[in-house]
Amino acid sequence: MIEPTTKKSDLGVRTLSAIVMLAVAGAAFRLGGAWLDGFIALIALAAFFELARLVLRGGFSTLGQFAGLAAGVFYVGLAAWSLIDMEELLVFVTVVLVMVIDISAYFSGRAFGNKKIAPSISPSKTWAGLYGAMIASAMFGFLVLLWLVGMAAAFSASDAHTDWNYVIAGTAIFSAMAVLAQAGDFLESWLKRRAGMKDSSNLIPGHGGVFDRIDGLIPVAIVGGILLNVLPI
Repeated sequence: MIEPTTKKSDLGVRTLSAIVMLAVAGAAFRLGGAWLDGFIALIALAAFFELARLVLRGGFSTLGQFAGLAAGVFYVGLAAWSLIDMEELLVFVTVVLVMVIDISAYFSGRAFGNKKIAPSISPSKTWAGLYGAMIASAMFGFLVLLWLVGMAAAFSASDAHTDWNYVIAGTAIFSAMAVLAQAGDFLESWLKRRAGMKDSSNLIPGHGGVFDRIDGLIPVAIVGGILLNVLPI
C-alpha cells in the first residue's frame, strides 16, 4: 500500500516541477532579448557548477580535475554562447529538437529496445531508442526546414532545386543531432558513475539537476552554432 503512494507522490512532484520549468522557460522566450540571454547564461552557470561537482567527486587526479574543469568551462560556455548568438527562433527550434530526441528515444527504446548501447555507462540507452530518435529528429527537421525556406513559394523560383538540396542536407543534419544528444547524455552518465551520484544535484525536485536536463542540449547547441556560422545559409 505504501509503494503506490510513493510513486504517485513522486509523479506529482515531477509534474509540478516540469510545469514550473516550462513556465519559466516560456516567460524567458516571451520576453526575449536580454531576458532570454540572461536565462541562458543562468542555466549554463548552474549546469557548469553541477558538472564541476561531478568532476571534483569523480576520483580524478589533481591534473585531471583541472583539465576536467577547464574542459567544462569550454564545453558549457561554448553551448551558452552558441544559443545566445542564435536568432530566438533557432534557439526555440534547438530546444524543441532536443525534447523530440529525448521523448522519441524514451518511447522507441521502451517499445523496441533490447540491445543496450553501453550498459556499463547508461543501462537505459538502447540502439532502438537511438534509431527512433534519429528518425523523429529527421522528420522534425524536414518539417521545420520546409517551413523556414517556404517551399511552396520557392518552387516557383529558379533556385527551387537548391532549396530542395538544403532541405535534404538539413534533414540529415537534424538526424545526426540525435547522436550528439545521446553522446552528451553518455558523458554526464559517465561522470555521475565516477562520482557515485544518481543526479547532478537536487535542484529540481523529481528531476535532479540542471545538468541532468540539458546534457543532450549542450553538444547539439555547440554543433548547431558552429554549422550556422560555417554553412552558407
